[in-house]
Amino acid sequence: MDEGRTIELLDTTLRDGAQSEGVSFSLQDKIAVVEVLDRLGVPLIEAGNPGSNPKDEELFRIVRDAPPKSSSIVAFGATRRPDATCDSDPQMSALADAGTSVVTLVGKAWGMHIREILRTTPDENERMIRESVAWLVAHGKRVIFDAEHFFFGWKDDRALAMRMAAAAAEAGASVVCLCETNGGAFPEEVAEATRAMIDRLCGRCAVGIHAHDDSGLAVANTIAAVRAGATHVQGTLCGFGERCGNANLATVLANLQLKLGYACIAPERMSLLTPSVRHIAAIANVVLPGGLPYVGRRAFAHKGGMHMDGVRKVASSFEHVTPESVGNTRRFLVSEQAGRSAVIDRIRAVVPEIDRDDPGVDEVVRRLKEREKEGYQYEGADGSFELLIRKTIRPYKPFFALERLRILGEITVMPAHSVNTSAMIKVTADGHTEISAAEGEGPVNALDNALRKALGHFYPRIREMRLTDFKVRIIDADAATAATVRVLIESTDGHRIWTTVGVSYDIIEASWLALVDSVENKLIHDSMES
Repeated sequence: MDEGRTIELLDTTLRDGAQSEGVSFSLQDKIAVVEVLDRLGVPLIEAGNPGSNPKDEELFRIVRDAPPKSSSIVAFGATRRPDATCDSDPQMSALADAGTSVVTLVGKAWGMHIREILRTTPDENERMIRESVAWLVAHGKRVIFDAEHFFFGWKDDRALAMRMAAAAAEAGASVVCLCETNGGAFPEEVAEATRAMIDRLCGRCAVGIHAHDDSGLAVANTIAAVRAGATHVQGTLCGFGERCGNANLATVLANLQLKLGYACIAPERMSLLTPSVRHIAAIANVVLPGGLPYVGRRAFAHKGGMHMDGVRKVASSFEHVTPESVGNTRRFLVSEQAGRSAVIDRIRAVVPEIDRDDPGVDEVVRRLKEREKEGYQYEGADGSFELLIRKTIRPYKPFFALERLRILGEITVMPAHSVNTSAMIKVTADGHTEISAAEGEGPVNALDNALRKALGHFYPRIREMRLTDFKVRIIDADAATAATVRVLIESTDGHRIWTTVGVSYDIIEASWLALVDSVENKLIHDSMES
């Protein structure tokens, strides 16, 4: 592709994404995120503000000594303070000393913010932008200028907003990035303002877009800006960010590269997109929505009989891209109404060589109907259904056996309300026995901790696994407290996500059955990799 069709991506998960509620990265987490983004081939990784805290300072030191292979690390900071000099501003010095060749510098482009937030004049704000950009350029930095609140500034006073952004370009910035900071603009507004800014700059530097999702339009606004001529795009790979989040860079990347023909990352790395998103979510300890475009668990999941038949015959009839193109997988959701063909497709995903007339197929269908009559439901429990197939089609040897299990719970009302739960477990694996005990936030968490602690002696990679969701469903509500319950557990190891199910009159037993399936699924896939 020619250079005019190349889009430069900047991921700001470690800076803007870290401002998302519920997201907190340790130093090791930040290093792991850098490694994931570098492996994917994202050109620019905004790692934080080097002058804001010791953790970011240490991160910049580490990546300076061991830089990424494909990506460039970017330091972030604001223009100098009003009525100060760049030489006397500690933040400017921190940016110059961060050890990065690229710096993102944010400055105001909305008159209201200049007057009410900075408490200064437009003339002084323009000087702050010009002097800060020029000072960093003189220190050998490539400067990306983030024109904060540009689109609200554009609505308020077009001339002023463009004047502030143009000042950065005239001072030597390589990119003027137009920030849709409030997340309230519409695509046609973004496109119009982007075209006007490009015309104003006359090729002096590139124009970029940084969008937020407060109106649910961050991706649409980003695409609109690119179609209007922007060649630099900022976002976060999982859509993390303050309030409603930043533009989801995974969705933007897939749309631009697969649909519109832009070059964003190396084509051979596109298959890393889904694993990369899930890995970063696991690092952040965040459960990804299943319906995320391209990378979600439900992105290529089919349940309706007509849909499944159509996909089997012509995949593009119900899939806008192939799941393999983004590293995802197709899923046929099975139930007793799904039909024999759908079950065969699911079996072949586990046992590719099986013939449709194999007696094992009929046995899987029989067991499926039998288990669903008991209250099991497999359309949302792919991990358990995979185990049902393996146990039915081929001889199956469990990885471990439960010998004894005990759970103790205690509720303290006075002086402070608290719930303490502990679990003791005895398991056998490979002819050896292990006993372990653990505490947890409730019986399931205690069970999970104790089981993984015991199995860690036999299967060390079990420590990679964690539970990400736990759901309880009452099957026969009329039975009140004697009702049968269905427990669904979602798990991840940072690469895969799988769901398992357990059913019983006893909620602890149902949880245990789902937990065992989850662990067995992890161990099966680990054994196939080794």
